[in-house]
Amino acid sequence: LEEATGLLQNLLASAEAGGRTAKVIEILNLQALVMQARGETDKALHALGHAFQLAEPEGFFRIFVDEGPPMAHLLYEALTRGVAPGYAGRLLAAFPSQEREQADSVEIPAPGSELVEPLSEREIDVLEYIAMGLTNRDIAARLYLSQNTVKVHTRNIYSKLGVNSRTQAVARAMVLGILTSK
Repeated sequence: LEEATGLLQNLLASAEAGGRTAKVIEILNLQALVMQARGETDKALHALGHAFQLAEPEGFFRIFVDEGPPMAHLLYEALTRGVAPGYAGRLLAAFPSQEREQADSVEIPAPGSELVEPLSEREIDVLEYIAMGLTNRDIAARLYLSQNTVKVHTRNIYSKLGVNSRTQAVARAMVLGILTSK
C-alpha cells in the first residue's frame, strides 16, 4: 500500500499538470480506496470529495461504479458523513444491486445498521416513489393519500432507516436491499 500511495501521488501530479481531468478523478478514486484499505477513512473521504468536485459538474458516474464494492462501501460512508450526499447517493444508486449488497456485507456494521423495525408495505411504496424523484404531492396523488400522510410515512422511513434526507433514505434502502434499481 505504501508503494501504491507513492506511485499514485506521482501519477496524480502528472495528470494534473497535463490537464487530464478523467485521469485525475480515476487516480483520486484509487487513492481513496488505498487510504480506505489502510484504515484512513477521513483521508479517503477527503480524496473522494476532491474527485466529486471534479466529477459532478461533468456528470461522471462509470468511473466510480467500475471500482466495484469497495467504492460502493466508500460512497456509503461519504453519504452517511455528508460528503456531497446528493452526488454520493446518485452514484451509489448507479451500482448494480449485487455490488451494493457486497458493499453492505464488507462494511463494519454501524450502530443501527440493522432495521429494528421493518418498513411497512405502504412505506416501501412511498420510498419507491421517493427513489423516482417524485414530490410529496405527486406521491400522494399516485397512492390516493393526503400529503400529510405521505409526510408521516416519510418521517417513519427516515426513522427506521436512521437517515435525515430523501437521498440518504434511497441509498440506505438500496444498500439494505429494500429497493433495487430498475
